[in-house]
Amino acid sequence: MVTLCKPAVAVPEHVITMEETLDLARARHADHPQLPLALRLIGNTGVAKRHIVQPIERTLEHPGFQERNELYEAEAKARVPAVVEEALGNAGLRPADIDMIVYVSCTGFMMPSLTAWMINTMGFPSHTRQMPIAQLGCAAGGAAINRAHDFCTAYPDANVLIVACEFCSLCYQPTDLGVGSLLSNGLFGDAVAAAVVRGRGGSGIALERNDSHLVPDTEDWIAYSVRETGFHFLLDKRVPTTMEPLAPALREIAGAHGWDAGNLDFYIIHAGGPRILDDLSRFLEVPSEAFRFSRATLTEYGNIASAVVLDAVRRLFEEGGQPEGARGILAGFGPGITAEMCLGRWTTAARPSEPPLAARRIVGYSPRFQHARSRT
Repeated sequence: MVTLCKPAVAVPEHVITMEETLDLARARHADHPQLPLALRLIGNTGVAKRHIVQPIERTLEHPGFQERNELYEAEAKARVPAVVEEALGNAGLRPADIDMIVYVSCTGFMMPSLTAWMINTMGFPSHTRQMPIAQLGCAAGGAAINRAHDFCTAYPDANVLIVACEFCSLCYQPTDLGVGSLLSNGLFGDAVAAAVVRGRGGSGIALERNDSHLVPDTEDWIAYSVRETGFHFLLDKRVPTTMEPLAPALREIAGAHGWDAGNLDFYIIHAGGPRILDDLSRFLEVPSEAFRFSRATLTEYGNIASAVVLDAVRRLFEEGGQPEGARGILAGFGPGITAEMCLGRWTTAARPSEPPLAARRIVGYSPRFQHARSRT
């Protein structure tokens, strides 16, 4: 039984409220011909506040792509370890117990990935697999859970650490004056999240099935234009309508599992904006309250990209979880337009005793998994 354990989430100490965001837009873009539209769209996001890695005065400056990327690396190294340690503690594991790290981020770039630095500095074994995911945007949180599920299905004694590090504020582009860009300036926030997927044992969401879906001919709806000044976020006005083609994909994965997507016990959905959740509520015929975890993330943190689904799962845990066997769906949406979806049941099962060695000699099984397990 592959189980997604309780995530850990941290947001930076600097805060900008919706009122401050609107005031900044009015002050900096007073002559913009579409300012009233931009203000209305920002005001309708449902975001009350966001957290950012720098004070707003520094965030509004653009010292150049190099300096911003250096700041991304420094902030990631400063903030990720504590979140990872908490996630490991939530799963009852240590760094030595981890067999793969999936690191997702679309707001900065490092090569080698931060996974190499983590292995070298945080006690992870040198044979730990590394899977950086950089180009799935907000869908990457769901993709990370799905790839961890796949790995633990192939290697039942394995454990996978997921880390999502998103500093969206470092992608602010003061020269981008399109309405979509102005909207994103009032929507996205910064956060670091981590969670462990255990191949055996653990409490949380027992993952049962996953799938991906790409909406044809929507590649340019959400995109980055990579220029000398860094990542320029492109957002098409059609993005809020994506639930119409994606809701059937959610119904399809649930139906293939013998479930009804409109009759589940919990929903963990990427909160790209309130209309995404409103439309999904309508298309799946479920009450708006079903998306309360996602709405809370959007209200308190803004759209934190790939970290949204992990924060929504954290809120599910902190509400008290679900009855044993409760059924739910997780879905992340992002560029492509891509949906990464998975189904699971709530479980409070305790970690079982280790299986006999002979039982773990499966095809493709790596002895280092055995070695890691023997130290627990």
